[in-house]
Amino acid sequence: MSGPQTSGPQVSGPPSMSGLRARLAAGDTLFGTFLGLGSALATEACAVAGFDWLLVDLEHGGGDEQALLHQQLAGEARRTPMLARVESAERIRTGRLLDAGVAGVMFPRLESAAEVRAAVRHLRYPPEGDRGVATYNRVYDFGLRPDRLATANDHVVGIVQIESRGALTAAAEIAGVPGVDVLFVGPRDLSTDLGCAGRFDAPEFTAALDQVLAAAKDAGIAAGILAGDARQAAAHTALGFRFVGVGSDASLLARAASDVVRELRPFH
Repeated sequence: MSGPQTSGPQVSGPPSMSGLRARLAAGDTLFGTFLGLGSALATEACAVAGFDWLLVDLEHGGGDEQALLHQQLAGEARRTPMLARVESAERIRTGRLLDAGVAGVMFPRLESAAEVRAAVRHLRYPPEGDRGVATYNRVYDFGLRPDRLATANDHVVGIVQIESRGALTAAAEIAGVPGVDVLFVGPRDLSTDLGCAGRFDAPEFTAALDQVLAAAKDAGIAAGILAGDARQAAAHTALGFRFVGVGSDASLLARAASDVVRELRPFH
């Protein structure tokens, strides 16, 4: 049986996930979940559920960079954009994730626009940034697609967390830093620093959400937040948040299992 004639190596590579930044710029509302189990199978299960994005949590999750690679492969196989939260804003941490193929990086615990400028520079190659240049890694098909360097700077998503008084005070300035696509509220950290830990209806916390939403809107970028469940996610969306995380692989599993056990208890 004859087929199309080809020559040379096949260079299709990992599926392109560059559309995520374009969707944010277009004003889409995107829902995802955090991945804390370090499991490729859990990643795939969340991907087939239909989330718009998945984020591997290297700050609080149980996996490491080696586990991230397996999760990256699982997410890509299901055509789901993969993101990661770094442990710290060191250049090498960000570069390794991008070389593995993540579509974007979330930076925690940044307090000022100066810190954010330094962090987001790690997302891009010179002259816009200071990302190290190498093309023998998987994002460039192990050297077979160096041409992707030409557009790499255009597609990486930069997500900066607002989770302290300092970051909240600087939110408008942070939102204006080139390369920041999302201001992402960490509710637990921010409410704790504001003195209303876990009280998400407290006036000081709701005022902080309004401040983040206004800063993002004025800068023309998205505001994001982590919700505990679908109902809370819908409420945040109604306020104007467009990049919304709903729990994590671990919390979704634990809640579903707990609901089953609760229903079965009368039969014990």
